[in-house]
Amino acid sequence: MLTKIKFYSETEKKAFHLHLAYSLLDGIILGVLALNEFILIKELNASPYQIAFLFQFTTVVLLFSIPLNEFIKRKVNKTKFLRLIAVLTRAPLLLLFIFPKSIAEQSDQFFFQILFLGIFLIYYSTNPLIFPMINGYLKNSYKHENFSKLYGYTSTANKLIMLVATFAFGLLLDSQSYAYTYVYPFLAILGISSIYILTQIKYQAPVLKKTGSLKVSLKKVKKNLLHIIKTNKPFRDFEIGFMFYGFAWLVSIAVIAIFLKNELKLTYSGIAFYKNFYTTISILLTPFFGKLMGKVNPRKFAVYTFSMMMLYLLFMGLTQYFPAYTEIYNIKIYYSLLLSFLSYGIFGAMMGILWYIGSAYFSKDENAADYQSIHLSLTGVRSVFAPLVGIFFYKIIDFSGVFLIGIVSLLTAITVLIISLRRHK
Repeated sequence: MLTKIKFYSETEKKAFHLHLAYSLLDGIILGVLALNEFILIKELNASPYQIAFLFQFTTVVLLFSIPLNEFIKRKVNKTKFLRLIAVLTRAPLLLLFIFPKSIAEQSDQFFFQILFLGIFLIYYSTNPLIFPMINGYLKNSYKHENFSKLYGYTSTANKLIMLVATFAFGLLLDSQSYAYTYVYPFLAILGISSIYILTQIKYQAPVLKKTGSLKVSLKKVKKNLLHIIKTNKPFRDFEIGFMFYGFAWLVSIAVIAIFLKNELKLTYSGIAFYKNFYTTISILLTPFFGKLMGKVNPRKFAVYTFSMMMLYLLFMGLTQYFPAYTEIYNIKIYYSLLLSFLSYGIFGAMMGILWYIGSAYFSKDENAADYQSIHLSLTGVRSVFAPLVGIFFYKIIDFSGVFLIGIVSLLTAITVLIISLRRHK
């Protein structure tokens, strides 16, 4: 398949091969980290609130998308800066070497729990810096006519290697529960290497002229973003709907991890099976929904997307009351849970498109970055409180109560968007 790709230049061909190598290494990393929260629960005996903090770290950093975006525009040598960031944020994973094989036997469990959380706070903290810069490298090297095709090939390779890595790591953890203490340090090397490989791509980055201080620049950006929210009512309604959806997702995400471990007693390979199941569904359906997105108003597309998330939570909750399952190779296949993750796979295919490009449909080309900055920042806002709220209610009203809160929040999001479609066509 790769031999049939038409490249417009040797530069583009070299960039693609470097991007593919980066994507394969990144797929291994993502596949291993897919079981991260379950390691925190099973091996480090983390409290429910500590699990919520771990999920919070992955998205709360998006609060700083706007100032970090302005900061990075002013960096002259972006390649050197990106490599430095990769070392500083990936190297702490090497500290997993000092973790004992059994945390349960240690008197200082709290120390290792906090160290684990601290390592991943650092790891995720610079995502708002790294991701936009990576896109810059690719947009600078790929011809517009080839961009989506080449990105699609590397994205598919990334997802496939991720599936293999998740399942292989799950099997390894079932036989050696402490395997994360030597696998995660290996990820540090992979993470630094992958960024170094990507930055071999030639990149002449535009540098923002310093027309004023960063503080003055941020004030201008803030004023512009507030103007967008006030004047573009369809986009405002879209983001309100997303706030309710985001609350539903974040309020339930840590509780779901606890549910799968404590209530359903899934093994690592069992968890990997369900994660790979919905990821495979998502991969297969993404091209279809990519085409559909271009024909449907993004608010209507969001209504369909949030509906699939509702089914995910509904079937997840029903598993507690209808826990029938078949066990195959030490993997418990719950019938209701299978329907839950089938819904989640469809949802994932839709949300993977909607979350990244949905906001752009409301903007002119020159303002697309501003609209996405608002979108990312609001994601960070709800991350500040929603995961902790989920654990708070889990302590009071158990799993089903939290899933019901999520469903009600999603219904609210759907209602907001339907009203918006009628008022602002």
